[in-house]
Amino acid sequence: CVRAQAGVLAKHYDVYIPDLLYFGGSTSPSTDRSPGFQAECLVAALGKLGVERCTVVGFSYGGMVAFKMAEAHPGLVRSLVVSGSVVAMTDSISETTLERIGVKSSAELLLPDSVKGLKALLSIAAHRKLWFPERLHRDYLQVMFTNRKERAELLEGLVVSNKDATVPVLPQKILLLWGHNDNIFNIELAKTMKEQLGEETMLQSIDKAGHLVHLERPCVYNRRLLEFLAYVSAEASKE
Repeated sequence: CVRAQAGVLAKHYDVYIPDLLYFGGSTSPSTDRSPGFQAECLVAALGKLGVERCTVVGFSYGGMVAFKMAEAHPGLVRSLVVSGSVVAMTDSISETTLERIGVKSSAELLLPDSVKGLKALLSIAAHRKLWFPERLHRDYLQVMFTNRKERAELLEGLVVSNKDATVPVLPQKILLLWGHNDNIFNIELAKTMKEQLGEETMLQSIDKAGHLVHLERPCVYNRRLLEFLAYVSAEASKE
C-alpha cells in the first residue's frame, strides 16, 4: 500500500503502513532474512498498537510477507489482498521467471546500481513506458536502494526448494488483484495460485497494467480494493 492508496483508505479505515525490515529505516540485529521473520515483526508491532483484527494488503515482496502473516496468525488476519506475488518463491518459479525476463539473478533485476539498470527494471515492472528525468532516476537509486547487502540476503532467503514448498490452507477471504500484463508474476501464475488456495480466493485482473498495477491504474485498483474491503466488512458483521 503506497501513497496513492493511503489517502483513499484512510477515509474509511484505520491504516497502518509499515517499513518492512531494510526497506526504510527499520533494521534488526537478527540474521533471519525470511519472509516469516518479517511477518512476525509486523505481528508484534500490530500487537503493540492494539490491533486485534485486520486486512493485510501486500504487493510483491510484501505479498509474500502477508501470506506468512495469514498462515501463522489467522486470528489476527481477517482477509488478504495480494498483488504481484506468490505464496512461496520456489526454485521452479524463480528459474522460470528469471529466464523469461532474461536476467541471471533476482538481485540483478531488483537491486540496480545504475540509471540504466533502474530503467530496465521499470520497463519490466510497468506495462506503459515510464519517463523520468535522469536526475530523478539518480535520486531514486539513492533513496530506494539502501541496505543493499541485507536486501540481497532477503532475496536469497525467499527461494525455497520445490520439495519443501507447500500451499497452506488459509481460512481467510483472499483477493488476488493483478495487473493483467504483469511480466514478473504473470496472470497465468495468478490463476494457478487461485486454484491452489481454494474457494475463498478471488482473482481480479486490471487491464493495461503490469507488476506496478497499484501505481499504473490507481483509480481502478483503489475501487476494486474498497469493494473487497466493504464485502469483507459486511461478511464480518453477519458473523
